[in-house]
Amino acid sequence: MSPTSTPIINLSSGFPSPLLFPLQQFNQATNTVLATPSIWHEGMIYGPDEGHFPLRKNIARWLSRFYYPDQTTADESNKVAIGPERICITGGASQNLACVLQVFTDPVFTRNVFVVEPAYFLSFRAFEDAGFAGRLMGVPEDEEGIDLWFLEQKLKEDELSSRPDTQPFKPPRPYRKLYRHIIYCVPTFSNPSGRIMSLSRREALIRLARKYDALIIADDVYDFVHFPTGTPSVDSPSPQSKRIVPRLVDIDRTLDGGPIDAFGNCMSNGSFSKIVGPGCRVGWGEGTSAFAYGMSQVGSTHSGGAPSHMTSTFINEMLEPSATEDSCAMTAHILHKLIPAYARRYTLLESAMEQYLAPFGVSPAVENGYHVGGGFFLWLRLPPSLISTEVVAAARKDGVVIGDGSVSALPEGNARCGTYEDMIRLCFAWVAEEELVEGVRILGQTIGRLVKGKGIAGEI
Repeated sequence: MSPTSTPIINLSSGFPSPLLFPLQQFNQATNTVLATPSIWHEGMIYGPDEGHFPLRKNIARWLSRFYYPDQTTADESNKVAIGPERICITGGASQNLACVLQVFTDPVFTRNVFVVEPAYFLSFRAFEDAGFAGRLMGVPEDEEGIDLWFLEQKLKEDELSSRPDTQPFKPPRPYRKLYRHIIYCVPTFSNPSGRIMSLSRREALIRLARKYDALIIADDVYDFVHFPTGTPSVDSPSPQSKRIVPRLVDIDRTLDGGPIDAFGNCMSNGSFSKIVGPGCRVGWGEGTSAFAYGMSQVGSTHSGGAPSHMTSTFINEMLEPSATEDSCAMTAHILHKLIPAYARRYTLLESAMEQYLAPFGVSPAVENGYHVGGGFFLWLRLPPSLISTEVVAAARKDGVVIGDGSVSALPEGNARCGTYEDMIRLCFAWVAEEELVEGVRILGQTIGRLVKGKGIAGEI
């Protein structure tokens, strides 16, 4: 098959499909805003640093009902409910990662950036831009999502080292705390592996962060879309269910009496990119009220106001509760469009993998004990005879783009789990469903040809 005669099928990019964008709801939201001077006038000026307050309030309400469905009420004084003071509007999870590093880390005082690996490779540059090039340290995943023994050993080694304490390069500011260490992870449907960090590991990670003055940056961008898979169990959530495991930021809020200081040891990075569309560039950060305010005080925001301020008013309309039911357009879109579509796509990709790739020794790298699907990816192990770079190159010539596992290793030799050259990543979110299966079929032909060319037994 020649890519000149056949369109490229992209199974690599982790984008949501345009077929799933909530265009009707978004159009209605924009019309409402632009027809209401009191809203669009607010949206067209420099907004408050913390972001459009109605959106902060609605996100807090929305998150409360998702993460605490049985414990929240309309009463905002409810102690379990998330309050708007914990929310800062951002330009998306990636932009906010950079902002958090600008405010809460110091390239001299902050000693280590620990990254759970295999890692979200596009995060590396944000850490490098913040002054941590060559100082990222990989922390292996295990069956429960993070190898805490390994992490604590590295923290102990650092504490016992002869490295002298260094005064921060950045001047003190009342809106921030500079942390000694950073721990970056995607705790639910980790990118690329799809693992879910267990509750016991989350609790232990919070305690570890408190002990060693670390900030956990948790990318929680895949939490809202999950669905049952495999053999049902009593713990399997239904498509209408809420959280799978409590967030790290929620555990930090309540564990052992709550945060040990005003800033806490965890923040949650959220985004509408996977739910509405990446081009919206609207997200939110959540932490203690002091931490949320600190996020809003990064220099670019303090100068120009909250990012994506006008678009925030559109997103807010999609989160406004309807007059007739305790729901909103955003939740309806997730329940009635995204979850069924992604469940189908996940099943199609998994079935196609079994049919076209498994006969040549390709296998899932992670067993999901929660019996739920989510995220955007399947993380697959190649047969011993192949490496990812050659498979990626050969598949590209055949008209299929796939993710090279080796890019998920930390740069500059700091990976602790290997190079992932035996891994590939396939995305089920971007291409149309029929292309999804066709792409895997072609990939199977590619891998079969490579296996045969190496003279290794396989089903051709």
